Amino acid sequence: MPKGLKPHFWESTSGRTGQPYPLFQVSELLLQETHSLVLTDRVFSDYVVYVDESGDHSLTSINPDFPIFVLAFCVFHKRHYSEMIIPAVEKLKFNYFGHDSVVLHENEIRRQKGQFIFLSQRPVRQEFMGQLDSIMETSNFILIACVVDKVRVPSSEVKVSNPYHIALGFCLNALRGFLAEKQQDQFKTHVIVERRGRLEDRELELEFRRVCDGHHSGKESWPFDVVFADKKANLTGLQLADLVARPVGLSYLRPAQANRAFQLLMKKFYCDGGREKVGKAYEGIGLLVYPPQKAKSLDEPTEAITPIGNPQST
Repeated sequence: MPKGLKPHFWESTSGRTGQPYPLFQVSELLLQETHSLVLTDRVFSDYVVYVDESGDHSLTSINPDFPIFVLAFCVFHKRHYSEMIIPAVEKLKFNYFGHDSVVLHENEIRRQKGQFIFLSQRPVRQEFMGQLDSIMETSNFILIACVVDKVRVPSSEVKVSNPYHIALGFCLNALRGFLAEKQQDQFKTHVIVERRGRLEDRELELEFRRVCDGHHSGKESWPFDVVFADKKANLTGLQLADLVARPVGLSYLRPAQANRAFQLLMKKFYCDGGREKVGKAYEGIGLLVYPPQKAKSLDEPTEAITPIGNPQST
């Protein structure tokens, strides 16, 4: 083994084969700061964004069991994402499947279907979910999410609004705020979304570019670029985004119900006040709701401070 290297993903800590790979053990050399390359004409920001949704975007046919639409932005620092998060997820896959072509899909994991049928065994499921939770908890990323309560969308907007586009406007605005805090808002940031279909992708791209060209309350242009990726691309960021959207929605629908996944995510939300307010001051900042509403009982969602107006109306 080269000098200075700890056991890497192809070796176990004991030196024996057949042992699980430690999720977060990497080469110390990979983590050393390097300053040999100086970018004088910088183009790209230090961040990349992966997007996924939960729920459908119909305002005329509403599922009573999940009458909302949730859009989730997972914002990763590229270095942490490439050096820590991707290797951890890859090792998880090698440990449980023997290969890394598996796509982590929240629906299949929850229903124990397809390649996740082995999770029907309770001890294995608890171990797997514990490992997955450790990745989510240890991974440093910023979460921005918007919940569109489709039942409460004004009737005047039903025929002209798309929940995905409504949520997109709010999330992009919050993303701009976060990047401005990091002094990264002058550089191009890529927003990766999963392909859904030719028509849907075209409509989404048009809305994305409309917003970024200044068709919003602030009127300024934003240096964001949308990238469409197929699920088969097996991108780690898209898979993590898929895991967070539904728990956010369930927390809104049933706030009194135990939701361990959301408890982990609370500390990821973009919030006001920096690290001192992590897990607390995120409503209306990193967690947005449209339209706003008051909680009337323990079974109703709590109100999140919401930006005024539908971004599609600008």
